[in-house]
Amino acid sequence: MSHSLQSRPAVSLHSEHGNYAEMFELAPVSLWLEDFSGVKQLLDEWRRAGVTDLRGHLNEDPRRVQASSDRIRVLQVNRKTLSLFEASDLAHLVGNLGLIFRNDMLKTHINELLQLWDGRTEFSSRAVNYTLSGRRLDIQLKGSVLPGYEENWERVLIAVEDVTELEAARRRAALSEEYARGLFEHSPVSLWVEDFSSVKSLLEEVRARGIHDFRVFTDVHPEFVERCMSEIRVIDVNQHTLELFAAPDKPTLLRRLTEVFRDDMRDNFREQLIDLWQGKIFQQREVVNYSLSGDELNLHLQFSVLPGHEHDWSLVQVALTDITARKKAEAYLEYLGKHDVLTKLYNRTFYADELNRLERKGPFPVTIVVVDLNGLKAVNDQLGHAAGDALLRRAGEVLNEAVDKPCYAARIGGDEFALLLPATDEREGAAVMENIDKLVEINNQFYSGISLSFSMGAATSQPGERLESVVKRADLLMYEAKRTYYAASPDPVMRAYSDEGSS
Repeated sequence: MSHSLQSRPAVSLHSEHGNYAEMFELAPVSLWLEDFSGVKQLLDEWRRAGVTDLRGHLNEDPRRVQASSDRIRVLQVNRKTLSLFEASDLAHLVGNLGLIFRNDMLKTHINELLQLWDGRTEFSSRAVNYTLSGRRLDIQLKGSVLPGYEENWERVLIAVEDVTELEAARRRAALSEEYARGLFEHSPVSLWVEDFSSVKSLLEEVRARGIHDFRVFTDVHPEFVERCMSEIRVIDVNQHTLELFAAPDKPTLLRRLTEVFRDDMRDNFREQLIDLWQGKIFQQREVVNYSLSGDELNLHLQFSVLPGHEHDWSLVQVALTDITARKKAEAYLEYLGKHDVLTKLYNRTFYADELNRLERKGPFPVTIVVVDLNGLKAVNDQLGHAAGDALLRRAGEVLNEAVDKPCYAARIGGDEFALLLPATDEREGAAVMENIDKLVEINNQFYSGISLSFSMGAATSQPGERLESVVKRADLLMYEAKRTYYAASPDPVMRAYSDEGSS
C-alpha cells in the first residue's frame, strides 16, 4: 500500500456480492476494498492534457503522486488486515494511515499507477508498511479492478501478503553472500573457483572401461592428462590472484592461462588427477606456476571440492599461497649448508658426504685432485686479508669453471681445495689439471697485480682401494708439487713461507 487514504462509510459486501462477505472477512490474507475512481479521473485528465510519459510527468512534480494517492478511498478491510496492522477497527486503521504508509511509499504508488496507465486491470508491487506500533512490515501487494467496474474503477480489491520473514531471510542471505564475497575478494591468498565436472566425467569414463591402475594409464596416455587440463573451467578468481600473477584484469588472466600453467605443471596436475581417482577430494601440494610477467612462483596449493558438490565436482576451490620467498630462503640455507660463501665452491661438509657416497656407489674409477693455493699466507701477511680473500675468490672462479656435474670442486681448508671426479681415469684427470692451468693463465691476464698459482696432485682409485687412500696419495703429490714451486721461487721470503707451511 502506498497512499494516504480516506475512508468512506463501510460497504456491505453481502448486498453487492451475495455470500462473498464472509469469505472476505475470514480470508487468511489482508484484504482491502477500495475506490479508485478518483484516480482514474485524474489519469484521464492527464491523458487529455497530452501526457504520454507518465513516469516523467510524476517525477517532474512529486505532488502529482500525492494528489493521486489522496483520491483513493478505503471502503472495507477484513479481520486479517486489522490484526496485521494492529488496529481495533476500520476507523482506527484509517485514522492512522500516516503511520502505516510513510517514507518512500509514494514511489511504490508510481509503479502501481504505471501499470494502470498501460491499461491493465491488475497491478502488483513490493513495499514496506508499518504497524500502528511501528513494527516494519515487508509486503507483497496485488490489486485487481473487480469485474463490472473496469470503466470507473469504483471497486478495487487489494490483497496484502506479509513477506517480512521472507524478506528478512533474503536480506540475511544477501548480507551473508556479501560477507562471503568480501572474504573471497580480499583474502590474502590467491583463490580460484573452478568447475571440475567435465574432469569427473572423463575419469568415470576411464573407470567404466575397466582401467584399475590409473598411474600406468597416464604413463601410456599422457594426452589424457592434457585433455583433463583443457576441460577445467575457471569460474572466478579473487583480487589477490590478479596481483600475484601480474594480471591487469580477470579476462586477461583467463585468456593467458597457458603462460601461467606450463613446464612441470603437467606432472603436478597428473598427481592431482591420481589423487582424485583415489577419492581424495581435498589435496595439498607444492607447485610452480608463472606470472604473466614471466616470474617463477613457488606456491602451496590446497584443492578442495566444496561441500554439496561431491557428486559432480561442479564447484571446486583452489587456494594458492605464495611461498616463493620461503623457498628462496630454504634454497639459500641449503646452499650455505653445502657451499663456501667466499669462493662459491662446495664446502668441506659436502666434500665429506660426497666422498662417502662415492665410496659406496661410485661410479668408478674415481680421480681426486688436491689443489693448494700458492702464496696465500704471504699475501695475507704483506697485503692484508682483503687481498687474500680476493685471491681465494679468483681460485673459486677457476675451479668452478674447471668442473661440471657430476664432478665437484670443494674448499676443504684455508687454502686447500679438492676435486672429486667420478668415472674419471688417470688420463682424464691429467686433462682436468691441464685445463686448470689454462684457466689460471687466463685469470691472471684478466686481473692485474697478484698472480694466481696452484700446486696440484691427482690420484685415481684402484679396484678395491678406499677413497681415503686415494686422497692421501693425491695429497702427497700436491705437497711434492708445492715444494717444487717454492724451491724454484727466486723470492727468499716465499721460500721461507714454504718452510713454515701455508695458512
